[in-house]
Amino acid sequence: MSHAFHEAPMPLFAPDEAEPVPLAEANGRLPSYIKDHRKRLRERFMAGGASALPDYELLELVLFRAIPRRDVKPLARALLERFGDFNGVLSAPVARLGDVDGVGDAVVTELKLVEAAAHRLARSKVLKRHVISSWDQVLDYCHTTMAHRETEQFRVLYLDRKNVLIADEAQAQGTVDHVPVYPREVVKRALELNASAIILVHNHPSGDPTPSQADIEMTMKIEEAARALSIVLHDHLIIGKETELSFRAEGYLD
Repeated sequence: MSHAFHEAPMPLFAPDEAEPVPLAEANGRLPSYIKDHRKRLRERFMAGGASALPDYELLELVLFRAIPRRDVKPLARALLERFGDFNGVLSAPVARLGDVDGVGDAVVTELKLVEAAAHRLARSKVLKRHVISSWDQVLDYCHTTMAHRETEQFRVLYLDRKNVLIADEAQAQGTVDHVPVYPREVVKRALELNASAIILVHNHPSGDPTPSQADIEMTMKIEEAARALSIVLHDHLIIGKETELSFRAEGYLD
């Protein structure tokens, strides 16, 4: 069964910010004002954490490692203008990152390393944990891994009899508004894992988590298949850019 989903930015910088500057001096060293800028950013980060820095400065800190001999502010500006915010930059597809002037393999590797670290950290807070008592962390994990994807992804969280998360798996990848979902495969995998319950999760790249009719019909088919094998469908979460929708909270599931 195939399942389809349907559904004037403000300037990020003041005009005098992120002006291009020359590359390193002829001797290969950074100009002192760039070195001082980097030092100040690092000190502010260490003193106040990520909350002490706006997105473009946090992104600069990441880019310092990939581009050690250039002012990276113009590149940080270009990336944020293209992808919207820090999370959008980290989650951007490699091919689209490569379309931005100044982005090479080192930059892509650094960005994807930070993204992978964020995903792994968020996942570690929910895996092997009681899902119901750590629901906020589950939502955070889903948003971290899916909210900024440009294509749809369908994941299943598998729980044991004590509602402890024993596995989290991407069942299918799709396009911007379509992802194939097969209820039999979802239930089959639950049996293989000896799971007693499941939570379905997918994202809406449009940002609007409102379910389509196809979303609702697919959920009902999975619930029917699961119930026949005494597997509980706890919920189906649709992840938007800023918020999520719970099928159970909205009354789609009994």
